[in-house]
This record gives sequence, structure tokens and C-alpha cells, in this order.
Amino acid sequence: MTFALPDPEGLAPEVYPLAWLLGRWRGQGFVDYPGIEETAFTQEVEFASDGGPYLSYTSTIRLVVAPDDAAALESPEAAAPAPVWSTESGYWRIPPERPVGVSADKFPVEVLLSDPAGFVTVLVGEIGNGRVDLASDLVARVPGGAEVSASKRLFGLVKGQLMWAHDLAAFGHPMQTYASATLDRVDATAPADDDPQD
Repeated sequence: MTFALPDPEGLAPEVYPLAWLLGRWRGQGFVDYPGIEETAFTQEVEFASDGGPYLSYTSTIRLVVAPDDAAALESPEAAAPAPVWSTESGYWRIPPERPVGVSADKFPVEVLLSDPAGFVTVLVGEIGNGRVDLASDLVARVPGGAEVSASKRLFGLVKGQLMWAHDLAAFGHPMQTYASATLDRVDATAPADDDPQD
């Protein structure tokens, strides 16, 4: 499938390197961390543009729960919605200046995420060739917020699917695998392939 940028009249040139992320994505993954039993989840992610020099981002993860009665098995739409495990929202942007250390064939990227568990994370990294590597530059929390101290994230576009992995240092544990998922595009905002153009 050929990659196509959305209508350039509605997309700021500053975010062209991020354009392959645009749209809604949905899929499944697993969370597994000390104190958290390995659990399957579903996720919906949306990257959107309002014309500004950034993309907005939202994510909702719901735990997969087994139906508790025969009626739910026969009529899944009648079953109660799966509980929300986590949500986050924020903004992705390409900074106006290239920091030292960013690969020549990639672009720097900055991400600001807010989590209702009471913390915000600023991540920095690079994007290019269908891959995003991010590491936390700052994590700040309210007094009662989750004790998150650092995180790393990897996103990759593989055969039209958005795959991601999240490593986390939290609650006194060192950096380690926290969650991962594989998402499919669920709209036609920006068709994608393995080799997006930056």
C-alpha cells in the first residue's frame, strides 16, 4: 500500500514526519508488571491534527474480561463494557531545532502525555523510517499520583500495523517491560505501509 499524506492544506508542514501516525488505531495487547498479573487488553488510539504544528493524541486501554454468564456469550453486545485500565492524552511535535545526537535520517520528536493517575510525562526521541524511539525526559506527579519515575516507548509501523512497547520504572521497580500491543488502522485518514516518507 502506498503511503499518502493527508490533505496538506489542513496539515502543518512541521508535522509531516508524524503524518503516518494520523488516524484511529485499534487492537490488542498485554500488560505485565511486578504486582500486576499478565492481562490482555484492547486499546484505541487516535492521532489527530487541528492544523497546528503538533498532533493531538489520545489512548484508552480496556482490560479483557471473560463473560460471566451464558447470556453474555450468546449476545456479546449485551455484556457490560470492559473496565478502563488506563487513559492518556497529549501532544506530539517536531521541535524547531535539531538536538545533537539525532540520526541524520530521522527527525527529533517531543511528546507531552497526561495520565489521570496523577502524573505527566515529557518524552523526547526520534522518528523516521516508520519507527519512533522515545525516553522520558521528565516525569512530574501530584502528591497522590502514581509513583512513576521513568519510561521508554517504541512505536513501529510493520505491514500496516502500529506496534508499540512500553517499558516503565515505577513503584520502586527498575525499568522493565510494562505493556505492548499491535493496532490496526480503523479509518482511512492516511493509508500507510512499511516505508513511510518523512
